[in-house]
Amino acid sequence: MSGHTTPAPHVVEDYRGVIRLLSDGTVIRSDDAAAALQPPEHFPDVPGVQWKDLVYDATRGLKLRMYRPPTAPGDAERLPVLVCFHGGGYCLGTFEKPSFHCCCQRLAWELRAVVLSADYRLGPEHRLPAAIDDGAAVLSWLRGQAVSGPAADSWLAESADFARVFVAGESAGGNMAHHLAVQIGSGQLTVEPVRVAGYMMLTPYFGGVERAASEAEPPAGAFFTSEMSDKLWRLSLPEGATRDHPVANPFGPDSPSLAPVAFPPVLVVVAGRDILHDRTVQYAARLKEMDKPVKLTVFEDEKHLFLSLQPWSEAANELIGVMNRFTREDE
Repeated sequence: MSGHTTPAPHVVEDYRGVIRLLSDGTVIRSDDAAAALQPPEHFPDVPGVQWKDLVYDATRGLKLRMYRPPTAPGDAERLPVLVCFHGGGYCLGTFEKPSFHCCCQRLAWELRAVVLSADYRLGPEHRLPAAIDDGAAVLSWLRGQAVSGPAADSWLAESADFARVFVAGESAGGNMAHHLAVQIGSGQLTVEPVRVAGYMMLTPYFGGVERAASEAEPPAGAFFTSEMSDKLWRLSLPEGATRDHPVANPFGPDSPSLAPVAFPPVLVVVAGRDILHDRTVQYAARLKEMDKPVKLTVFEDEKHLFLSLQPWSEAANELIGVMNRFTREDE
């Protein structure tokens, strides 16, 4: 009889008490800890904006929330479609988060758009590229709606302009927007007759083994730290991958060249008090060097995720105005 016993599982990764990964692969999530990190706030609804939840991937039970602005009787105006992906380091978040729900209501109202806010699989239970595959599935679902004609969802059939679709994301959602742009622009993902007219990457979440200056010396007031970023990448990337993995670092040693990729207009939004400031500025600069149509907008006094954390702030008002003008440039 052996005297050896199997050691009890122990914590190998702990993200602020919200996510704990054990040595046997078990993942423990704490809703109470998540609430403590961001205490509940009241985010008022936008009057007249309707919303409903739909399943876009029945196999995996994945849903999206659709919003539409109020319309006058007999209004036959076709509205742009804005596909939104929430942030959370590919490990946290949902479209049901009150502040993000409020953001999407505001975007539907201010941009006069049909907004699709989609959930996706999260790490470490589902490691990348699972989330990006889900983002592609959202666009494929939208393509299916476009070819369905009158059989499509009634809100889309009545109001959507499938030739003016914009993909937006905040933090990890911005990273996802980049990868969807690459898939479509390189022909890996076909979405016709849907036409993606532009991408909006809001304080996007990128990484790399070599620290950018703002990661090594965080700007004053930055709440998102390099340690937090590193942990989220360890929890979301394939096991054993470094931050130079192509999902994290579009310009890493193993990342394919973006030079041949066809990009529509891209809006990149940077926060001055964000450790990702320099890396995101460099991202936009690299795309510009390749003659991609990139517009960089910097909010010097803001922090990471400033839109969804404070959706009624003056900075949020200004950013929504920037997004509105960006979508109207295609008209």
